[in-house]
Amino acid sequence: MKAERIELEPRTLVGVHETHRWDELTEFMGRAFGTAATEIGKQGAHPAGPPTAIYHGAPSDVVDVTAGFPVTQPVTPAPGVVIETLPGGPAIEAIHTGPYDTLTETYAELTDWISAQNLDLAPDKWEEYVVGPDTEPDPAKWQTRIVFPLN
Repeated sequence: MKAERIELEPRTLVGVHETHRWDELTEFMGRAFGTAATEIGKQGAHPAGPPTAIYHGAPSDVVDVTAGFPVTQPVTPAPGVVIETLPGGPAIEAIHTGPYDTLTETYAELTDWISAQNLDLAPDKWEEYVVGPDTEPDPAKWQTRIVFPLN
């Protein structure tokens, strides 16, 4: 795992915001990405990046998450769909390569690295599913960009 400091530009995300248990996330993500993509298309816009999930606050038995797509065109909220801002500013990023069920290993390495650097994290973080099952059948080749904004 290679972590690096980056500078983010703010982005707008159209998604579905819900709270779920960890074992419910796969079903939620599929539904949320479908709903967000449909709404983006209805409003004449297009996704401006990969599917993204924002995790709000510290994870516990349940996860407060928004899943959707970044956009650059104006989009308005609709029933069941929210508009959120991915903040700009300093952040840490790492790329996880492999299946989603091994993400915890990358997170463990990344959190140890962040602790060793004595960095102050913002409360939210996100994952961008750069290469996934929709484009690559081999889970060993999937890539997830993990982003931790800094305070």
